[in-house]
Amino acid sequence: MEEQPEGPMSHTRRGRRPGQNTTRQAVLDAARRRFAADGFKATTIRAIAADAGVDAALVMQFFRSKDELFGAVMSISPEALSRIASAYRGPAESVGERVARAHLAVWESDQPDADALRAMLRGAIANEKANTLLREFIEARLSEGARQSASDSHDTEVRVALAASMLVGIVVGRQIVQVAVLAKEETEAIVRHIGPALQTLLAPRP
Repeated sequence: MEEQPEGPMSHTRRGRRPGQNTTRQAVLDAARRRFAADGFKATTIRAIAADAGVDAALVMQFFRSKDELFGAVMSISPEALSRIASAYRGPAESVGERVARAHLAVWESDQPDADALRAMLRGAIANEKANTLLREFIEARLSEGARQSASDSHDTEVRVALAASMLVGIVVGRQIVQVAVLAKEETEAIVRHIGPALQTLLAPRP
């Protein structure tokens, strides 16, 4: 078998893996490097599979989506991802408050998911690649639920970017910088304030 040259993508060889756990770990290692190199948006399951030396279908057996694979790499549980996704189920006229509540619940809990997300955020503040990775991941979550503009996709992108910036900024103020008045405020009070703004951004009236 041909040896791969030394470098950031030289971590695998094609062929049968000795066991399921080893194969799963190889996929996680490949995904971690690929996400770091290309960002969330540009990374594909096919590219990760190629790096790990396995079929894309096998990757999907371990992880049902790119979101879930990213969550596993970053130690974010499928339950946390599902909680955010579930915010978009329900009446359109209250999606802003549901999204605000779901994001804050995941980011500010005492569970390992929150620790992983806050670690990502601290890294994003200091590192451009980490910044891009986190931004694209959050925007992808919001894009899935945002009401698409019928004739202006750029408008949708701007609204999603603003919503993502708002949510990240609030977490930075409460958890990282710890602005006193924000850090002490009850979560539901924050939700009441930002819910209407997120509502306008994610589900604008025609």
